[in-house]
Order: sequence, then structure tokens, then C-alpha cells
Amino acid sequence: MEQLTPLADLIPLDLLSFVLERDTSKLLPGVHMKEADGVRGVHFSSPHTSMSFPSSQLLVNCDLFPKEFSIVVTLKFTHSVSKKNEYIFSLLEPKKVEKREAGDKKDENNKGNILERTKERRQKSNGERGRIILGLRFSRKRLHFLFRGHGGVVEHWGFRGTRLADNRWHTLVLAIGSHHVRLTVDCSSPLEMYSRSFTTIQWQYSKSARTLQPYHSRLTGLLRQLVLVPGSDATHHICPSSEPHLSVLSVPPLLSDLSIMGKEADGHVISYETQERVSVGLERACSELLQGQLWFNPLRKGLYLCDGTVWITVLEDHKRLDYVLEHQVLTTSSETHDVEVFQVPGIGLMAAMAHRSTASGSAVYLWSQTGFQLYQNISTYGALAWRHFSMGKKVFLVTLQTHCARDWEAFNINQQTYLAVANHRQGNHNHTINSVIYKWNQLTKSFEVHQFLLTTGAYDWEFFTVGPYHFLVVANAFDGVTTSVDSVIYVWVNGSFQVFQTIKTFCATDWEMFQIGSRVFLAVANGHRLHGNGPSRYTINSTI
Repeated sequence: MEQLTPLADLIPLDLLSFVLERDTSKLLPGVHMKEADGVRGVHFSSPHTSMSFPSSQLLVNCDLFPKEFSIVVTLKFTHSVSKKNEYIFSLLEPKKVEKREAGDKKDENNKGNILERTKERRQKSNGERGRIILGLRFSRKRLHFLFRGHGGVVEHWGFRGTRLADNRWHTLVLAIGSHHVRLTVDCSSPLEMYSRSFTTIQWQYSKSARTLQPYHSRLTGLLRQLVLVPGSDATHHICPSSEPHLSVLSVPPLLSDLSIMGKEADGHVISYETQERVSVGLERACSELLQGQLWFNPLRKGLYLCDGTVWITVLEDHKRLDYVLEHQVLTTSSETHDVEVFQVPGIGLMAAMAHRSTASGSAVYLWSQTGFQLYQNISTYGALAWRHFSMGKKVFLVTLQTHCARDWEAFNINQQTYLAVANHRQGNHNHTINSVIYKWNQLTKSFEVHQFLLTTGAYDWEFFTVGPYHFLVVANAFDGVTTSVDSVIYVWVNGSFQVFQTIKTFCATDWEMFQIGSRVFLAVANGHRLHGNGPSRYTINSTI
């Protein structure tokens, strides 16, 4: 089969505009533009052949109907709507032309012939129903969704309790998924949901040529919007809305002005063309007649101004990530305390995971086309954190022999590389222990102990520079009894760190340095207040 463009990649298809704009000089026979509640809509008094067209004119290079799609309709029906079903739109197989026998009689005054014509009309109606692949039909009490199911049988589902024939405008979104169909009225909660497979629609659509008929019968109500949205639930495009009964995805330019006409003080009517300044829809042509006209595209969430030739962007929403899909589940050997993601030139993207278990150690993963794959296991003892850093062209990953280390901080002073480890505790009770500053030895190609700093349940190191001075601040969290302990700021003096200042903190877990203009700030994240066996207080202040 020839590879064709999938329908899911297409933009929403404005069926109503396609019909109304086929001849912009006049409305089609049987089509009437009317106003209701200050809003324009179209009324169809009788069907016309020009309202039907091959679906290939809209569904270009598409051989299959989408597995998922939506239909957006804005309509208004009165209480006196006809008891008969009225089609809003339908997708039909091509009509089979049958030749009448030459000997048929045409005496219209004969009662038998009148009965025969009645029978022919019934057969025609039944034949048209049999040609339906997909359809949306309206009656006084419910909305009907029709589709050709297994074995070529046309099934129809009725959405009861919609109460649409109330002489008010309503916007409906009928969302058809691969396993469900859902109706949303005026951006409210879905009224009904069915669970069913619709795979046969694709097959029925692809087996022969199709005719798309937005309206193949008389429509007593008003129609303002009719859009087919391939591949998605259009509810998210138009809801929420400040006017949910008139939510807009694509309204034809002839109908797009909510205020059709008004009157000036002297009673003269202001024409629609004079009033309209903003049109709403998916595609619009810019010409000299539309110079100064604004156009809002709800799909792009953009506002554009016509300069007589092209549309100039006034406002346009930037693409944003709506959701994150689960890509991969990694099964680890034990509880994972930390993940460090880093890039190694010539190898690729890697992720180091700090595992609690000593049996299997910690793991390093390498990214491939399908996801992260196990690259190497490294022996660790109760690892809580990894840290990577670069020296020249070399990349290092560190977790040295520590005591329940919570954080690593790599930094440079006078072209020398240092590593600070925040040791949290030794055993289960001893929290006042030494944390270590390591220095890189270029001759031995290894880190060596440079300095011990006494810490109390250390959680975090933060290195920063102010002018010619280098500082290192530790977040002390717990001394075994209370979380009310001093965190310490150290300053670099003559090759080592000396105490510069102490700050009272409460289970400090993080320090961050930042600058505003020439001013330097330090922010501490306090965790909770605890003393002895008393209750913990988590609602406390953090400080800048």
C-alpha cells in the first residue's frame, strides 16, 4: 500500500467554512443566515447538491480515517424542533445509480403511482441510511452518533438527557477514541461515555470513495460551528472558556462576530463589515479589504494583524510541554538515594545511581536509542550521593569512603581542584564527626585528604566566591538530640578553611548563594524543629 499522510497529523477541518466559502459572492441555495441572541448562525431550509463534496477535497492524501477524532458543533434548536431526526453531518459511500426501465409509466394522477412514489421515497431513505459510514444526527430528546460497525451494520448510539432543544446556544464536543466515545456539552463534565472499538470505521472509509455531507436534510435549528478534529480530543482546545456555550475552535468569517449589528445614536444600522474587528478561526486570507483586521487562531493561541498583504504576529503563545510520558522503568538492586546525570565526550549520556545496598553496590547507566542500559557496577557502602566534575579533558565521578555522605561539592581555588564531602553520621547515633576536604594530586592522579572540618549531621556544602574571597558553607542538620544547631560559613585563608561565621539553623538541608546586582545573598532551607522526644514542627521559617 502506498505510504500516505496519516490523518492524525492534519489540522482541524472546518466543514462549515468549506461549504459557506465555496462561493463567497452569495450563499448557497437553501442556506440562510440568521441572528439569535446577538450571535450569527446558518439555517438550512433544504438540502442542495453543492453542500456535498468528495471527502478527498478535505482529507488530502489520506486513505484511512483516524482511529481517534473529535467533532465540535455549536448549534441552537428551539423547543418546537421537528420530531424527525435531522442530520448535522454524515460521511457516505458513493451513491449507486440505477437506470429505470424504459417502459415505466409516469401518470402522476394515478393513485397507484402516488403510492409507488411514496414507496420509492422510503427506499431512498433506507438506501441513504445504508450508505452511512459515519454520521451525527439530532432529535428533540437526544443526540445520535452513527457509524458502520462489523458486518456493515449501521449502529447508532443516543446520548440521552442532553436537553439541547431549549432555544439556547450550545457547543458540543463529541470525542471518539479507539475504545470510547464521550460527549461534552458547554465545557461541563462528560454526559455519557461508551466503551467500544471503532477500528471498522477505518476499514469502511478506506474501501471506496466517500462523500462528505455536512447537511443532507433540512436543519430547523441554527448552526454556527462544525469542525472535524483528527487525532485528538478537541475539548482541551476550547475548554475552559469564559463563554462555554459559544466556545470557539473555528467559526466561519461570516459568522465570527458575536455582535452582528448595532445602532448609532441617530438610529442608523452599523453593518457587520464595519463592526467586525477580530475574526476567529484556523486559517484566514489577508487582503486589502481586511487591512487593519485582527485574527485570533485558537490552535496556535496567536493574535495576528492584517497589513493588507500578510498577517503580522501581535501575540503568539510559545510551545509548552503539556505532559510527560513514562519512557522507561529502571529496576534497581536496592533503594536509590541519588541520581547524577552527566555527559562524557565520545561516550554519551550517563546516569550514576547511589544505591543503599552494599551487596550489589551502585550502578552506572549509559543512554542508548531505547533508553538507559546498565554500563557498570561500582562497589559502594551505603552510598547516598554521586558527583561528577571535569578537570581538563577528563571527567570524574566520585563517591569515596564516607560516613553516610549526603552531598559532594567540587570547586577550584588557584587552579587547584578540591572535593568536599558532607558526612552525616557515623553509626546510628554519632552525628558530630569530621567531614573531609580532598585535594587532587596531579602526580599520583588521585584525591588526597587536605583538611578535616567538624560538622554536625551535615547535609549540604555550598562553595561560592565574593571578590577575592572563597567561602564554603555547611548545612548542619542534627546533633542526635535537637535540630537547633549552628551551620558554619568557612573562609579560605592561607591554604585552608577557617571559621568565618556561624548561623543558627533548624535541620538545614540546603544552602544556595545568589546575587542581585552587586549584592550577595545566602538562602538556607530549614527542615523541621525537633528537641529530644518532643514533637516535630515542620511549619518553620527558612531564611535569606
